[in-house]
Amino acid sequence: MPPLHKPLAVTMGEPAGVGAELVLKAWQQRDDLGLSPFCYIGCATHLKHTSELLGLPTPLVTVNTVENAHQIFASALPVLDCPLVHQVKPGHPLASNAKAVTGAIKIAVDLSRKGLARAVVTNPIHKKTLLDTDFPFPGHTEYLAHLAGGDGVCVKPVMMLTIPGLKVVPVTVHLPLAQVSQELSEELITTIARITARALLQDFALTAPRLAVAAFNPHAGEEGQLGREEIDVIAPAVSTLRAEGLNIDGPYPADTLFWDEARQTFDAILCMYHDQALIPLKTIDFYRGVNVTLGLPFIRTSPDHGTAFDIAGQNIARIDSFVQALTLAEEIADRRTRVR
Repeated sequence: MPPLHKPLAVTMGEPAGVGAELVLKAWQQRDDLGLSPFCYIGCATHLKHTSELLGLPTPLVTVNTVENAHQIFASALPVLDCPLVHQVKPGHPLASNAKAVTGAIKIAVDLSRKGLARAVVTNPIHKKTLLDTDFPFPGHTEYLAHLAGGDGVCVKPVMMLTIPGLKVVPVTVHLPLAQVSQELSEELITTIARITARALLQDFALTAPRLAVAAFNPHAGEEGQLGREEIDVIAPAVSTLRAEGLNIDGPYPADTLFWDEARQTFDAILCMYHDQALIPLKTIDFYRGVNVTLGLPFIRTSPDHGTAFDIAGQNIARIDSFVQALTLAEEIADRRTRVR
């Protein structure tokens, strides 16, 4: 199957959320938005129910393989069926469906790793519903790393959030804030920075990527008066990376990194914890954020929002972030294809 004929594999995410709505709306606007073909990996019955509930009539074709998805996509939405145990009401997730949710992700990853799909685009999952079923991973990113591993291979996933004009990478992700300082290390920061720089070169076509590193403490620690993480951990990591040839600077006080002029001087910012990265990005451009997982042997993007239980089933969900995730996945796939 020629590369351009391979579809994107789109997972259903949490079926009680807005994932199915986003998929239906995106397919209906596929020509206006110039979207490349994608195949929905999820429950066909749920997708049909959602289309009827929201008044989004969409022709669906259930497939056993994605090889003809690009042909089907012009006139119908191809669906690789991953049935739910129980149908759901919008906004009301069921733990009984957890295996179908995670199974759809595994199928999408398998398709990508076998070269049958160009990339994986995941709809949002509901972490608590999965964790209530003894799901052993704190989030999507960690589960994808597990799927990418195997045979003793250790995969280090790196979360990047991107909007036009800004890319942020949290060094620590799904941790209570009280544990962040204990987790930070020179080794962790240098590992994250190397993976980020490599991705900027390979997937974003930046020939000389510029990285900034945010401080952990207010005012970058005030020379140790407000904390020593900058002196003991972050600055040594930056020095090590500069000695390797990376164009990287910091640590900078986080409150000076995100205003307009500062953002023009860097291609990506390494942040020390989750909210340090996500609050400014979502404040600047909430609707177009995309989550990209770096460091995997396949391409994965996702809309940078949650399941939106509060608006599920109301036909008011915006598709901006989902469309950006589809578009970015396709752009990265194109760049990797050209490099081969």
